[in-house]
Amino acid sequence: MEFFSKTNIDFLGKRRFFFLLSLTTSVVGLLVTAIWGLEYGIDFEGGAEIAVEVRPAPDVADLRATIGSAGFRGAEIKSYGQPNQFLIRVKESLTTAHGEEPTAAVVSALKQRFPDRSVTLLKSDKVGPKIGAEMRLNALIAVILATVAILLYIAFRFEFVYGLGATVALLHDVVIAISAISIVHHLGILRIEINQSVLAALLTVVGFSVNDTVIIFDRIRENRERHKGMNLIKLMNLSINETLSRTINTVLTTVLVLLAILALGGEVLQGFAFTMLVGIITGTYSSIFIASAFVIWFLQTVRKVDLETEYRRLREAERQAAAAQA
Repeated sequence: MEFFSKTNIDFLGKRRFFFLLSLTTSVVGLLVTAIWGLEYGIDFEGGAEIAVEVRPAPDVADLRATIGSAGFRGAEIKSYGQPNQFLIRVKESLTTAHGEEPTAAVVSALKQRFPDRSVTLLKSDKVGPKIGAEMRLNALIAVILATVAILLYIAFRFEFVYGLGATVALLHDVVIAISAISIVHHLGILRIEINQSVLAALLTVVGFSVNDTVIIFDRIRENRERHKGMNLIKLMNLSINETLSRTINTVLTTVLVLLAILALGGEVLQGFAFTMLVGIITGTYSSIFIASAFVIWFLQTVRKVDLETEYRRLREAERQAAAAQA
């Protein structure tokens, strides 16, 4: 099934507008993130990890509300082996602000809320802020290494300038995704912390974005052999149009799944789903409008290759031919 077949959209003819739009959005997003900041989860901030057993097992939503009313809002609650065993994780900033030893406070709150049930402490561990800071650094290094590896891979498979184009596109996607997290969290639309699941989503976005870009670049390489002598801008437009249906179909099926997870997956999965959703949409956009446009800009600005004059002449000839047929 093809939603877009045999299209002839002049994507690169509007490249300056989309380049400016993306640059403005990225800068504003970085400023908003710098001003509003990001909220880190226990993985990156430190905190307490408490395992309890409650017999009979309560509803997780009721359990979350009980922990929140005890002063530990936004606690992570996961299954811990058996259906009536739970792993409760609260952040360092909340345990400090609470003023009470978190394990005792959590167990006490559960016993008060469920006086007719058995509440047993299974274990209690503390994740220090120093470990959280080290994990933040490791997460940043992971993203940088992934980006550099992708740059080298595409530079080796295609040309260095194409590697730069793909890198610019995926950095754009990561910036927009992080900015969106900061905005929806600050406005109270969704409560999203930067934790390991969000980091996994960001790395997946990097891979998904570059996959779309490689598909287009691969078609450009094929068309350079098939249409020798064709103007590069025209050839890139042709390649993007030829892969457009595949790109839309791929992203649409993924978006539908992520929307279902975001709506029904609960608080634990919403950070991952939202990050993936924003990143995949912007990844599709950047693969179409940014990656190839950057290659053109680099060739014209840095290498001083005149592609625009020939392309304008070709477009004018096409318009005249279309007008003559009409």
